[in-house]
Amino acid sequence: MVGDAGFIAIGAGIAIAGAALGTAWAEKEIGSAAVGAIAENEKLFGKALILTVIPETIIIFGLVIAYLIIGMAPAAQ
Repeated sequence: MVGDAGFIAIGAGIAIAGAALGTAWAEKEIGSAAVGAIAENEKLFGKALILTVIPETIIIFGLVIAYLIIGMAPAAQ
């Protein structure tokens, strides 16, 4: 049915939106702490950069979940 495919698409969109919001929140918290740490000790730049990039994987997980949800959609006939 068309309705089922629509709900599946909405679910995939919610998965991506939730992952994006989680990533944004984590980047905000880690980024502000990293800037403060670098201001006090410039040698922490490498560690701060790595810790800032780690939350980016959250959105990748969201995309994988959305792909799996879309895979549940019935084939078009």
